[in-house]
Amino acid sequence: MQKTRFDQAPCPVARSLDRVGEWWSILILRDAFHGLSKFDEFQQSLGLSPTILTRRLKDLVAGGILHKQRYQTRPVRYQYLLTERGYDFFPVLAALFHWGNTHLTDDGISAQLVDRRSGRPIQVQLIDSQTRQPIEQRHITLAPGPAASEGMRRRAALMQQNHSATFPESSKESL
Repeated sequence: MQKTRFDQAPCPVARSLDRVGEWWSILILRDAFHGLSKFDEFQQSLGLSPTILTRRLKDLVAGGILHKQRYQTRPVRYQYLLTERGYDFFPVLAALFHWGNTHLTDDGISAQLVDRRSGRPIQVQLIDSQTRQPIEQRHITLAPGPAASEGMRRRAALMQQNHSATFPESSKESL
């Protein structure tokens, strides 16, 4: 069965999911952020088959999220290091940690992100980098970008219309 591709979709969420949406890829990135870089380390941490791990690493390298670098000649062995694009995925991963610890912890929190210097658990919050204000769903809506297709413009108009009906007070605030 052929996988549906979103790499050419006009929506940035769909394109992002095409690149890293496969759960093994996200777990590999989680481990890379915590210092794992070698095939054997990923395999030991994740317990997945060499075939799947090879495929996922190859996709992450092809997507410019990881960089493959030789660290041993005999036998030839590689490590997989985060690229700038890979490092930019960290806020997404931190948000997943926060969401999972907030909503999926029936048995208690089993893993959390902590400040390396103080050991204090961090509280993840999405903020606007210009205003430094928290971003709340009720205060935002989708707007078409400069390269938006007609379909994206229609989708944004529909979402703005529905947003106004769902959150009437936020429509007044934006006037």
